[in-house]
Amino acid sequence: MSQFQVHTQETAPAAADTLAQVEKGYGFLPNLIGVMAEAPALAEAYVAVAGAFGKSSLSATEQQTVLLAASTVNGCTYCVAAHTTVGQMTKVPADVLESLRAGEALADPKLEALRRLTVAVVESRGWPSQELVQGFFDAGYGRQQLLEVVLGVGLKTLSNYTNHLADTPLDAAFAANAWQRSEAAA
Repeated sequence: MSQFQVHTQETAPAAADTLAQVEKGYGFLPNLIGVMAEAPALAEAYVAVAGAFGKSSLSATEQQTVLLAASTVNGCTYCVAAHTTVGQMTKVPADVLESLRAGEALADPKLEALRRLTVAVVESRGWPSQELVQGFFDAGYGRQQLLEVVLGVGLKTLSNYTNHLADTPLDAAFAANAWQRSEAAA
């Protein structure tokens, strides 16, 4: 769509505290948060929701599974690259990351149930089939994790849609994991 300014603490004083918090945590200010700073409430909400999702009962690998699955379905080039990088940093197995980026089934049956449910939640706008939900439960997840998938999808809705509207430039830190949606997935 249209390029938005990537703000800093100096150019978005109303969001300076949020930007400083993120920069301290990452060691740099990701362009996504700089763009979100145009609407300080959005930047603050995104950081809060990300913090809450990070405290969920899902493991780091499960969290990245949700975030990458939602981002690939939504075709978010920025978030797929960013979460691939975060996944590498948090020791998500390379085959899991590769399959998620390709939108392919995961070898681990439990993670695959999580991926399938996440995709269904995104594609159905929160109305996955009872069969998929039951498969998720049969894989060992419960109602808490079902709602935590909603939390992760909500987090990615904030960032994926922001990136689509703003055409957020990819940070150098994520460039090695640049991603484009395949024609088959489109």
